[in-house]
Amino acid sequence: MADIRIKGRMVNAIRIILDTNDHDAIRQQLAPMLQKAFPPGTLVVIESSVEQELIALIQLLISLEVQPMAVTEGLLADQARAIQFPVLPSDTKPLQRIKPTKEQVVEVEPEATGDEAEESEKVEAKPARVVSHVTSYHDEILRTGQCLVQNHGDIILNAGINSGSEIIASGNIHIYGSARGRVIAGADGNSAARIFCHSLEAELVSIAGTYCVADDIPQHVLKKAVHIYLNDQQELVFEVLEF
Repeated sequence: MADIRIKGRMVNAIRIILDTNDHDAIRQQLAPMLQKAFPPGTLVVIESSVEQELIALIQLLISLEVQPMAVTEGLLADQARAIQFPVLPSDTKPLQRIKPTKEQVVEVEPEATGDEAEESEKVEAKPARVVSHVTSYHDEILRTGQCLVQNHGDIILNAGINSGSEIIASGNIHIYGSARGRVIAGADGNSAARIFCHSLEAELVSIAGTYCVADDIPQHVLKKAVHIYLNDQQELVFEVLEF
């Protein structure tokens, strides 16, 4: 057996774009955004329109419980190369993020354990933490250059997606049309997420970071209604849906 193996794996990261080098201002503005929307350890790509002290910026981001992984080509690239920090190509044409036709938000109050219930009797009642699950519904075709994202739940698309478009959800994705772009479910690492589409012609499909590009999608599922999920070995399974 070979001592080295290579396995396809998509890295899910956010991009932080900075127009200031005032680290106090960065901390003040960025901390609540990260706490609200992203879990600790989220990977970060840094892009800056102004000169920065890169090492200090990396340390700042680590203190905010995210993990810097690279900078984009630009003002910080020379500093990054000097410390052997990765440099990624800048986007030639970023995707346009669009709003869904509508959203449904379900708020769930977590159940208290026995210990928590007893403790709550001893102290004044505090507002319960509320977990929101959001389902985005979109009625129009996702056109080339467009991106539809739901970081807190599922996406249901009542049309298809064109090549050169992207749909990303932390939960499940349902596409009632042709899937020709990039389809990314379980974007926050949720390995239980699933993808359903009416006709699979995707450039890329991914669940919880495990991905498959167009050339590797099994031929027998192409242009078929397909259910995609991860098995116990964290491998993508393509299952034709029979109606």
